[in-house]
Amino acid sequence: MNSALQLHCINRLSYGLRPSEWKPLDDEDLENYLQEQLNPATLSHPPFLRQELQKRETLTASPTDLFQTYYPPNAGKLTPEERKELRKRRQEPFQQAREARVLRAIYSPRQLQEVMVDFWFNHFNVFGRRGALQIWVGTYEEQAIRPYVLGNFRDLLGAVARHPAMLLYLDNWVNTDPNSPRAKGKFKGLNENYARELLELHTLGVDGDYRQADVIALAQILTGWGINRRGKLGDGSGFHFYKARHDHRDKVFLGRVIAGDGISEVENVLDILATHPDTARHLSYKLAQYFVSDDPPAPLVNRLAEQFLRTRGEIRPVLELLFDSSEFRDPKFYKSKFRTPYQYLLAVLRATEIKTSKYNGLLGILRQMGMGLYECRPPNGYTNTKQAWLSSDAMMKRVTLASTFSKRFAKGNQKIDPKLLKVSLGQLSAQTEATLKTAPSHLQIPLLLGSPEMMHY
Repeated sequence: MNSALQLHCINRLSYGLRPSEWKPLDDEDLENYLQEQLNPATLSHPPFLRQELQKRETLTASPTDLFQTYYPPNAGKLTPEERKELRKRRQEPFQQAREARVLRAIYSPRQLQEVMVDFWFNHFNVFGRRGALQIWVGTYEEQAIRPYVLGNFRDLLGAVARHPAMLLYLDNWVNTDPNSPRAKGKFKGLNENYARELLELHTLGVDGDYRQADVIALAQILTGWGINRRGKLGDGSGFHFYKARHDHRDKVFLGRVIAGDGISEVENVLDILATHPDTARHLSYKLAQYFVSDDPPAPLVNRLAEQFLRTRGEIRPVLELLFDSSEFRDPKFYKSKFRTPYQYLLAVLRATEIKTSKYNGLLGILRQMGMGLYECRPPNGYTNTKQAWLSSDAMMKRVTLASTFSKRFAKGNQKIDPKLLKVSLGQLSAQTEATLKTAPSHLQIPLLLGSPEMMHY
C-alpha cells in the first residue's frame, strides 16, 4: 500500500491524522476506510464526546423553544440588571454550538461528516452574531445542515430554505407581495435578497443561466415564506407560510410557468433548482476544488456533474466517484491544498493530540486569524483557496500559534515525540529536514507545527 496515498486520503477526508491512530493500510483496508467515512452511522462516537455533546443542550432545542427562552414575552418588564443577565445568557446557544463543532471536529471518528458539515454550512452560510441568529445558528447547523451532508441535495436545500436562521439572515421573512393588504411597515414589499443568493450561491452559481427577471420571479414565489418565532403557528420549527402576504399570481421562472398555488410554488422551484445542470456543475466544481485542487481539472468536474444529475442530487455517490478518481489520487495533488485557519488549528490539535477545555481560547485564535466560527458576514462564506489565506501576516500568526502550543507542552504534563508528530506530516522536504537537523531539541515541535508540510494537506 502506498503510504503517501493513504495519508493523502486521510488528510482530505479528515482534519488531519492523530498519530496514535496511525496504522498502515493495504488497498482493501483503504477502501474500507473510505466506505466507513462515507457511511458515518457505522462509526460510534467515543463516550467522552457523547457526554460533552449532551452538555450542550441548546443544540437539540427547537427554534421556537430557544426564542421563548432567550427572548421571553416579559422581557420588557425586567429590571436593568435582569436585562443585562438575559443579554449575557443569549450567548449560550452560540457558544455551545461553537464548542460542539470544535469537539466533533477534533474527536469524532466520523471525520468526513465533520468536513462536509463545514463545507455545506459554508455553502449555505449565515452570520451568527446578529440578533436572533446567535440563538439559532446552532440549531440551524444541527437540524438543517448536519442530517443531510451526505444525503440528497434537494433535502438539504429544502431544510435550509425553511429554517428561520436563513430566512432571517437573508431577509426573506419580510418578503411580501407589494399588492397585499398586509404590505405595511417592515413588510411593505418585495425583498430579493434570498432569491438572489438562492440562485447565485446555493444552486445555479454566479455563471448560471438565469436573468434578473428570474430573480424577481423567485422573490415573488418566496413571498410569505417566513418566520414564526414563538411557535403560535406551525410545528415549532420556526417556519410559517403567511398566505395573506403571498403573491398568488402565476409566474414565469427559468422559462417555466409556475402556477400560483401558494406554498407549493417554492417546493416546485426547489425541485427544479436541485436537479438543474447548472447546479450540478456549480456544486461539482466546489467539491472538486475543496477535495482536489484550487483549480480543479475540468474533466473531473464534468464527471461529477454527470453523476449528480444521474443520481438526482445524491451527494454520497458523487463523493464516491470523486475519491475513486485518478485526479484525486494523482500524486501531483498531494499536499497541494493550503489549510484555512480553521483547518490548520484543527490539524495542529489532532497532530499534537493536546487535550484542552479552553474552547474560548481556541475560538479566539480563529477570530484573530480572520476565520471566526459562524462569523462570516457575507453570504458566500469563507474562501478555501491558498490565495485567500496565504500572506505574511497570516503566516506570522500561525508561527505564533505553533510556538504557543510548544510552550504548553514544555510546561505541562502533555508531551509529544517529534518523531511521532512527523507521522502525521508524511515525507518532509529536504529544506525542512535540514532545518530540523540543525535546530535544538526544544524547537523541534514549533518548527514542525510551523512547517510547510503542516500548512498544506
